[in-house]
Amino acid sequence: MGNNKVKGFGSRGWLLIIWVATGFLAYTAIGNYPLNILSDLYGGQQVLSTIYTVCSLIGVIIQLVASNFIGKMKSVKRFGFILGVLSIVALLGIMFIPGYIPGTIQMVWRAVYGIGTVLSVTYGTFALSILVGQWFPTRKGAVMGIATFAFPIGNGVLGGFAALAFKDGTPHVALAFTPFLIIFIVGLIIGLVFVPDYPEEVGAYRDNDVNMTPEMAKAIMEEEIENKKTTVWKLNHSLTTRDFWFLTVPAGLLLMFSVGTMTQTNAIMSQMGDGLDRFGGFGGVMVMIMIFGLVGSFILGMLDQKFGTKKAMAIACLIMLLAGILGALSSPERPGLLVAALICLALFMGASSNFTVSLAAQYWRREDFGTVFAAVNPIANLFSALGPMLIAIIMINLGYNMIFTVCGIVGAISTLLVLLFSSKHVKVKDDAYREAAGKPLDDALVGRK
Repeated sequence: MGNNKVKGFGSRGWLLIIWVATGFLAYTAIGNYPLNILSDLYGGQQVLSTIYTVCSLIGVIIQLVASNFIGKMKSVKRFGFILGVLSIVALLGIMFIPGYIPGTIQMVWRAVYGIGTVLSVTYGTFALSILVGQWFPTRKGAVMGIATFAFPIGNGVLGGFAALAFKDGTPHVALAFTPFLIIFIVGLIIGLVFVPDYPEEVGAYRDNDVNMTPEMAKAIMEEEIENKKTTVWKLNHSLTTRDFWFLTVPAGLLLMFSVGTMTQTNAIMSQMGDGLDRFGGFGGVMVMIMIFGLVGSFILGMLDQKFGTKKAMAIACLIMLLAGILGALSSPERPGLLVAALICLALFMGASSNFTVSLAAQYWRREDFGTVFAAVNPIANLFSALGPMLIAIIMINLGYNMIFTVCGIVGAISTLLVLLFSSKHVKVKDDAYREAAGKPLDDALVGRK
C-alpha cells in the first residue's frame, strides 16, 4: 500500500457528481420553475405557491418515514432511479397538459405539478445526496460544492428559456422545459449505467482514496452495510439531540431565504423601476446571480472541506445577515444595494443544499450517515417549502424591504445557533447510544471540525 496523495474524484466519482447535479436541476425546474414562469396562466402565484408548499411538506413526511428504513434499504441507487423516472413522467405532464385552460384540465395539471414537486424534492435532494455520503464521506464538501452549481445555473438560464417559450404571446410550455428534460434523461442514464451504491462495487475507492487495497475497501464496505442495519441513530435519537437542531435549523433557514427569494426575483426587481438598467436590467442581474452562485457554491464547499461544516455554515449565515441589511436599506434611488443583497443570497444558494449532506457526514459515523441525513434533509426541506409562500406573503403585504429585514434577523439567529453546536456533545450522545446497544466505542468522532 503506497502513500499516494488523493487527487480528484475519479471518473466514476465525476459521473456521480453529474447525476447529482442533474437531480438538483430537476428539483429546481419541476418545483420552482413553474412558480416563476407559469403562475399568471395556471392559476396565480398564490395558488401555485400553496401547491408547492403543501406538496413539499408531503415530501418531508415521506423522507421522515423513509429515514426509518434507509439503513435496511438494499439499494439507495435503485430507490433514486425509480424516483428519477417518476419525476420525468411528471415533468412530461407539466409540459404537455394545457393547464392554462380553466376547469378540469387545469386541475389535472395542478395535481401533476404537485406530484412532480413531491417526487423531484425526494429524488434530487434526498436519495441522490445519500449516495454522495456513501461515496465521499470525508470529501462531501468539495463534491457537493460542485454538484450544487446546478442551482445558480438553473436559476440563471430559466429566464432565457421562458422568454423563448412566450416570445409571441402564446404559451409554448414544452419548449421551455425541453432542455431540462433532455438533461434529466441523460443524468438518469449515467446513474443507471455507471454509478453503483458503493464505489467498491466497480473497483473504485471511498473518497477516491487510492492508498487502500481493494481487499481493505471491500471489507470496509461490507462492514458499513452490516452496521447500517443496526444503526443507533434512529429518528427519535436524532430529534432529541440538541446539536442536531443547532445545525439543521440554520441549514433550513438558509434554504428558506435563498430558494424563497429567488422565486420572487421578478416581483422584487420590478420595484426598482429603471434603476437596474445600469446593471444590465433584469437579465444582467440574473447573470450576476448565476456567476456569484457558482463562486459561492465552490468556495463554501472548499471551506467546508478544509475547515469543517460548522465554520462554513457560520460564514454562510453571516452572509445571509449581510444580505438582509443591504436589501433592507435598498430603494429605487439605491438599486445597487438590492443587487448586492441578491448577490449575497446567490453566494449561499447552492451551498445551502450542500450543508444538509455535510453536517450529517461530518459529525456522525459513516454507518449512521444515512439515517441522520434522512432526518436532517426533510426538516431543512420543510423550511425551504415554506420559503416561497412566506416570501410571497411578506412581499404582498409588507413590501420587499421587509423580506430582507426578516432575512437579516434570521441570519443573526442562525449564526448564533451554529456557534452553539458542539461536535463533542454529539460524541457524548453517540457513546451513550452505542454503549446501550452493546456496540464498541472508539474515537471515530473525536476531532471533527
